[in-house]
Amino acid sequence: MDWLPLFGFAIASSVTPGPNVLMVAASAAAHGFRRVWPHMLGITFGFGGMILVVGLGLAGPLLASRVLHEVLRWAGALWLLWLAWKIATAPPPAAVGQGPVKPPLGFVGGALFQWVNPKAWMIAAAVVPAFTRPGEPMLPQVVAISLVFLSITLPCLLVWAGIGVGTGRLLRKPAHLRAFNIAMALLLVASLVPMLR
Repeated sequence: MDWLPLFGFAIASSVTPGPNVLMVAASAAAHGFRRVWPHMLGITFGFGGMILVVGLGLAGPLLASRVLHEVLRWAGALWLLWLAWKIATAPPPAAVGQGPVKPPLGFVGGALFQWVNPKAWMIAAAVVPAFTRPGEPMLPQVVAISLVFLSITLPCLLVWAGIGVGTGRLLRKPAHLRAFNIAMALLLVASLVPMLR
């Protein structure tokens, strides 16, 4: 296994803007670092598990069926649009009178979201054939790739959570936080454009 290129690919694909990091930044800005931890852990373990499942070929029938592929793609797009709406219309924490507002996704939601996240599918479908060697046992190779992503995803999400928390401290006024949430929601919607072409 070519470890250095694999780590480079994992960092580049995990830290660049996409649905996961944009939702983490928006949640951290509105709710703080501690409240976004379950979401980040869900993304980390959900995506690592997804790579394992895709790499072992269990997702092959799903990817081979054009109809199922299209259903998954559009279901993911619709869910992202719904999440973008929830982020854009989320009230500032100070405006909510009944306790803390939950971030858009927790651990389970973050993990399950990977299965309808178009960027996650593109990465999982690309990384396994790119970094495995034919003729060698597949299981240890796929487990190694999954472990690399498990070790890289959380630190990359921490960067975006830090950006969100820092931004949230600057956005003391509810109108400013609302503008930031709308910007994050628009970026989330924009991330769909190349994936749906």
